[in-house]
Amino acid sequence: MTKKNNPFNKDLQIQTEETAETAQVEENPDGSGLQEKFDDLNRQYIRLAADFDNYRKRTDAEREDLLKYGTQSAMTKLIEVLDNFERGAKALEDVNECEQAKESFGLVYKQTLETLQKLGMEIIETDGREFDPNFHEAVMQTPTGDYPEHTIINELQKGYKYGDKVLRPALVNVATHGE
Repeated sequence: MTKKNNPFNKDLQIQTEETAETAQVEENPDGSGLQEKFDDLNRQYIRLAADFDNYRKRTDAEREDLLKYGTQSAMTKLIEVLDNFERGAKALEDVNECEQAKESFGLVYKQTLETLQKLGMEIIETDGREFDPNFHEAVMQTPTGDYPEHTIINELQKGYKYGDKVLRPALVNVATHGE
């Protein structure tokens, strides 16, 4: 093996260069080389600290989102249960012999709704409100002079939100000016 191809020579060469740099720093009486090395290390430390701070902030935000929206999927599925409760209640409205069944049904519906509300779900208000495409979906428009234009006349299906996220928009009938 020649000196150039020998891998041990590379290690020796690197060590020799490092020793030479150290010797230069030690030989320089004013310490400017030492100051440069200190400044470089300080810059690296500041960059590393900034990277770590960004990482911490990012993971904190991700954890908050996970906690905030972790139950969103479950709530969305439970909304269908609420819909079935409402349909069942309407079917039982005309049945007089089953007054106890109506009361039991109403209690279960109320309990389910209260539980979801404790988890943070809110019903999107529609009665007499102005149509807002962020929270409402207009599936009908009725020309009328009885209501101001863009006012919700009737709610066809309840809408729900969780925090600032809409789980499902309210399906509504909106007033328009008759032409």
